[in-house]
Amino acid sequence: VQLVESGGGLVQPGGSLRLSCAASGFTFSRYIMSWYRQAPGKERELVAAITSAGGITNYADSVKGRFTISRDNAKNTVYLQMNSLKPEDTAVYYCKVRFNGVDYWGKGTLVTVSS
Repeated sequence: VQLVESGGGLVQPGGSLRLSCAASGFTFSRYIMSWYRQAPGKERELVAAITSAGGITNYADSVKGRFTISRDNAKNTVYLQMNSLKPEDTAVYYCKVRFNGVDYWGKGTLVTVSS
């Protein structure tokens, strides 16, 4: 199982970023995919999750209405569209899959929201 995140960077408050997570090593279309984040000095937290076919999504209260998770099963990729970014969104963002009872994580992509 391999997960590779991309798309992070420095953005001003109010700006947008789109994160991508390319997956391989498992049948992507069969599994729930999740985005987590970890800010400096804080625990890792769930940001959003999406079911295998993409029909159901779930969001942390702190990002509802601003972030959108989606997936393209033909490309084995999950996305996180982040709008109206705030300084408190600054964190390393990770994608995760639970495969055969084991959680697999990517190495993360850093998002910094600052003026």
